[in-house]
Amino acid sequence: MSVAAVLVDTGLAHLDRPFEYSIPQDLAAGVAPGVRVKVRFAGRDLDGFVVEVRETAEHPGRLQPIRRVVSPEPVLTPAVLAAAERIAREYAGVTGDVLRLAVPPRHARAERALALEPPEQDTLVWSEDSPAWGRYPAGPALVRRLASGERPWAAWTAVPTPDPAHDWPAAFAEAAAATVASGRGAILLAPDHRDLARLDAALSERLGRGRHVLLTADQGPQARYTAFLKVLRGHVPIAVGTRAAVWAPVRDLGLIAWWDDGDDLWEEPRAPYPHVRDIVRARAEIEDTAVLAGAFARSVAVQAWVEEDVVKEVVAPRPLVRGDAPRILVAGDEHERELDPVLARARIPGLAWRTAKAALERGPVLVQVPRRGYVPSLACVHCRRRAQCRHCGGSLGLIQRRPEPVCRLCHTAEPDFRCPQCNGHQVRAQVIGARRTGEEIGRAFPGVPVHTSGSSTVLTSVPAEPSIVISTPGAEPVAEGGYSAALLLDAWALLDRPDIDAGVEALRRWMGAAALVRGAHDGGAVVLCGVPPHGPVPAVEALSRWDAPWLAARELAERRELALPPASVMAVVTGGRHAVLAVAEGPVPEGVVLLGPVLGPDDSARLVLRVPPEKSVELADHLAGVRRVAMAKKDDEVVAVRMRVADPTT
Repeated sequence: MSVAAVLVDTGLAHLDRPFEYSIPQDLAAGVAPGVRVKVRFAGRDLDGFVVEVRETAEHPGRLQPIRRVVSPEPVLTPAVLAAAERIAREYAGVTGDVLRLAVPPRHARAERALALEPPEQDTLVWSEDSPAWGRYPAGPALVRRLASGERPWAAWTAVPTPDPAHDWPAAFAEAAAATVASGRGAILLAPDHRDLARLDAALSERLGRGRHVLLTADQGPQARYTAFLKVLRGHVPIAVGTRAAVWAPVRDLGLIAWWDDGDDLWEEPRAPYPHVRDIVRARAEIEDTAVLAGAFARSVAVQAWVEEDVVKEVVAPRPLVRGDAPRILVAGDEHERELDPVLARARIPGLAWRTAKAALERGPVLVQVPRRGYVPSLACVHCRRRAQCRHCGGSLGLIQRRPEPVCRLCHTAEPDFRCPQCNGHQVRAQVIGARRTGEEIGRAFPGVPVHTSGSSTVLTSVPAEPSIVISTPGAEPVAEGGYSAALLLDAWALLDRPDIDAGVEALRRWMGAAALVRGAHDGGAVVLCGVPPHGPVPAVEALSRWDAPWLAARELAERRELALPPASVMAVVTGGRHAVLAVAEGPVPEGVVLLGPVLGPDDSARLVLRVPPEKSVELADHLAGVRRVAMAKKDDEVVAVRMRVADPTT
């Protein structure tokens, strides 16, 4: 074996392939598939991964020798490489960019400090008695199949509970225990550090210490690489972490589970911008593993998997949902408007005040506010429609030393505002943030402690004593024993976002907060305030019935009629005006629909291309080819591509 195929980290799309190098005699013992090496490329020493070792070369000419073996550790496994190549192709990206996300930088001290051979571990005892999964008709069958070595794919709609033994971290830990009992490993993913801490505690309680490691971006270089090596060398069978942990090289991988697919933290902000959902599917199909997608609110993409029979549903019976989910009350309904028309339109209606006052006698009360701060934008006083600029459609707001509303995009003043829906001419603050809300509620309930969670200060938990917790969406702390009530303020602010996922995202935010409240059988109640008065709102109906799959199915059906994701795949091409126009005017694969291009004021342009899902890889190959040609010609106007986007307006 004298020739090595090396994937060189050039960062260039037209050089995204392995190159052959000769193996010097003194390095032959350390060169193997998956190891890091230094090679000479275009007059520079670059990093690379050995992907194959061969007896003879395919290149007829003279080969450059490998300069150095950086480490004999085979950090790039064949399965991870195959998944990275698949993701790079589906997203019209470069494999090297994906591998930078998958394999952490080397830390020599961590390699020397960790033993090569895994330690002895006791056999994990697993029983079919699972309190967390016993509440779901299909739950016991799911964990039994995992324990027997099978590979089911499931979409789990969780029911909230304040009992830690029945909550979603305990259910994930039980699924991982069943997988480990079958002699396989597991990857468990949580969107943020607070959910990760709960999952870590549940795994430690169920499996004990020494069976899992954490992989997060918050770890230092040595700690993260040590955890990576523990998984790679087989010291632990379970990898737990945030977005990057989906690439963990777990031995004999048997399960990949992730929580809350709709969270925007699952989308990688760096090129080629892959979503964890697609990485999970790629690894699961390549390594033949089980898949578990869990959440309180189902995303439209997971609903598409359900309707395509990719995954099976795991849901609770309706009587259990009605008892364990909190009671949902919608403020400002017809009955309340008849009793007090003025107070029913208030930001915190009378129903919310009465519910909070009664709940404070039994425990803490959660108040969810869409944002922190004070006054971000304006809306019509009568119909609450977002106030928009007549020239560009941007949101109107208040700027210091300007008495009239001003557009936040084009800075045009609107002294004579007229609402296009109700012809009203008065505006109000669209959202009052967490800080001012805390001040208002603190004055209304003197003597009651008020805690604020969000932005720079995010609380993990609060005690069970009576208090008021003001939180922005996603920053809600967990209360011991659950909150006695929750107020969800300014509902229309989440519903009125210019985003195709506005309704589904609003429901996900509301359910995330409501899931921390005690069940209806324990007196828990949630008051939704600020619902738009014009017509029925599907997201509000779904929350009232605690039926997220219904909203996801409705949304998916509407998107299929309009050919919107995930019923279609969209690619956004941005760059210089001439480069984007060349893509729009050039040949494209059959079935591609062009939307645009839209020319920007700074000589930039934007083009959206839409195809059916079955032709997405063909479009990705075409756009990757365009980038390769431009880079090979050293064109300064190389376009940037974002494939498989859910919303081309973001």
